[in-house]
Order: sequence, then structure tokens, then C-alpha cells
Amino acid sequence: MKKMITMLLALAMIFALCACGTSAPAATAAPKTLVLGTSADYKPFEFMYPNEKGELVYGGIDVDVAKYIAEKTGKELKIENMSFDYLLASLQKGDFDMVLAAMEATDERKNSADFSDPYYTDIPAMILIRAEDADVFTSLDSFEGKSVGAQTATTKEDIVKNDMPGANLVSIAVVDDLINQLVHNKIDAVVLDGGVATSHAESNKDLAVASISLGEAEPYCVAVAKGDPKGLLPGINAAIADMIKEGKVDAFISAAEALDDVAQEVSAE
Repeated sequence: MKKMITMLLALAMIFALCACGTSAPAATAAPKTLVLGTSADYKPFEFMYPNEKGELVYGGIDVDVAKYIAEKTGKELKIENMSFDYLLASLQKGDFDMVLAAMEATDERKNSADFSDPYYTDIPAMILIRAEDADVFTSLDSFEGKSVGAQTATTKEDIVKNDMPGANLVSIAVVDDLINQLVHNKIDAVVLDGGVATSHAESNKDLAVASISLGEAEPYCVAVAKGDPKGLLPGINAAIADMIKEGKVDAFISAAEALDDVAQEVSAE
């Protein structure tokens, strides 16, 4: 009996030593940052402006929406600036966690990304022209044979191609370059989201919005990688629901408008 007890004690010690030598796998910590991809050349939605220290920082409606989502999901927001036409490809590569860039969830885009519930619907798209040409461009047909600009890879290209018969599409990646082309008589008009067109017309007396209807606006959504591999959409949609319930978007619009005089549209390198 004594021998048996001794053997059992020895085995117990061996098992205890083995247990001490085996550590449980550490739980994977959730990422503390939420990386936003945007194209900061599209005021009032995304732009840069100097803060009180004179440093350029990101601002705009979409930036404030992203900050709200990050706060609600307990993460710190990090912003990356990129040309609009590369945003979804970079999102799918994993360069960003989400994209906010006044982006509609079109059927084509749904092939390469998943989208949140809508967070904002802008006024319908508009045609920005030189103020001196307001009496020339009074209908969509009046753009026949004219050069009309639109940002590359946006739904505004589709408007020029499908709704402006005979117009010659000029696709340019950076909105600021489109505006410069218009101001310097290189192109005849630019199609932009309504809020963006209005912002440029209000800040430049040489520009005006043509009195032409382009139909209804589509809502903007947050894009995440196809299949939502990081499981971000539930948290994003919950934050959007709270944001809308709290009426935050109106405050974000007012904040962006207050920065109009110092806003700088910055294209990615």
C-alpha cells in the first residue's frame, strides 16, 4: 500500500510539472485603431485645414462620421489619403479598414466591397460651369460637343456618358484639377455631387451651378472589404443608427461649412 501511495504521489508531481510547463494560448487583442481610407479633395466631405498650431489636419462631414464610428466602437481613428479611383482596390488589399468618400453603393462597387447602411444623402448631382456661361448651358442637350469633366471612377462619369448626349467626357482623378481646368477654359463644365458643386460655386464668384436637374441623389455608405473579414459592419451600422438618432450629421455639416474659408483640398501623392 505504501508503495502504491508513493507511486501515485510521484505521478501527481509529474502531471503538475507538465501542467506548469504548458501555457495557455494568449488571446488575440482586438486592433485599437480603425484605419480610414479617403480622398481629401472633396469638400465639404473630406479635406484638410490648418489647426490652431498651423498643422494640416483632416476635416469634413465624412471625417466626422468616421470619428464618430471610431469612438462608438472604442478605437482610435487613423486616416490615409488616396486618389478616389484607388480606394476600393486598396481596401480589398487590406490597406484600410473602411472607406468614406461620399461613395454610393452601386452594383458595380458591390462586386469588390461590402457596404454599410446609408449615413447621408446629399442633394442631387449638379453641373458646375463658369458664371459667364450661365445663359449658354440651359439644358443637357446644350453640352453637345462640349468637354465635361468628372472625377475618375465616380458615378459622375456615368452621368456625362449616359445623360449628356454628345458631351465629351474628360476624366481626371483629382477634383481640384477639374476645377482648375474649368476656371482656365480647358473644359466647359464639371459634374459633381450637389454639396461639392455648391461649395465651389459659393467660394469662387467666377463659377456657378447650371440650372439643370440631374435627377435624384443616391445615399452615401461606408465601404469595408468584401465579405467583411474583420467583422466591422455590425459595429459600423450600430454607430450609424445612433448617429442618425442623435441628429449628429447636421452638426457635422455645420462644422464643415464653418471651415470653408480655410479648407484645403489635398490630393494624394
